[in-house]
Amino acid sequence: MTPAIRLYQYIAPALLAPLSFYLWWTEYQNVLQVLVAWLIPILWAYIVPAVGTNICKVWEFDVRWKLGRFRPHHGFVFGSATATIAWLIHGQPANNVGDILRFVVILGSVLGFWNLLYEVKALRAGVLKVYNQPWAEGRGEEAIALDYAPWFFGGFGAAHGLAIGALEYAVNRYSQLNTAESFAYFTVSLIMCIAVPVLGFIRHSIRTHGHPGTRPVARE
Repeated sequence: MTPAIRLYQYIAPALLAPLSFYLWWTEYQNVLQVLVAWLIPILWAYIVPAVGTNICKVWEFDVRWKLGRFRPHHGFVFGSATATIAWLIHGQPANNVGDILRFVVILGSVLGFWNLLYEVKALRAGVLKVYNQPWAEGRGEEAIALDYAPWFFGGFGAAHGLAIGALEYAVNRYSQLNTAESFAYFTVSLIMCIAVPVLGFIRHSIRTHGHPGTRPVARE
């Protein structure tokens, strides 16, 4: 498994980044919608893990090429796979609030589940190290991943699903957004996709461990 997961981090984004962009472009042929669906996961996977590794120092990648504790291609590793998965489960564009909420739940659930499995494999392979409370207590990879993965990846999926679905509804109902509206929507969507999982995780960590989980925990 170790060689496979180490190769995946290079092969998958090289294939999935252009493929996922093409799939979303054929879906919308609208620059803003493509950027929300395709670019936000890539930016999120650069911003949040970069802070988690090099500033908070709770996570660390053990790979050949690193920027501090962060792998420079990580945004495309997560973002390209996420954009592809989102396209596969997308279905018809949202026409009402029910459609939006349905996609929020489905995307959040799917990303939370599959990324939990990936995180466990990455921890076992040694590609990823996480210095959280379960790690400090000497617990296994499943416990370590379960402490953060559902919140970060499930939370991101729900927020991203809301950004995609709400924009579809707006475009279907009100037609195209102007440049200023497009920039504002993209910016707010990115901030939401960062804030929802991070705040959800911090709240969970405080309630469960008595601390926000934003610093490495020393082993007992």
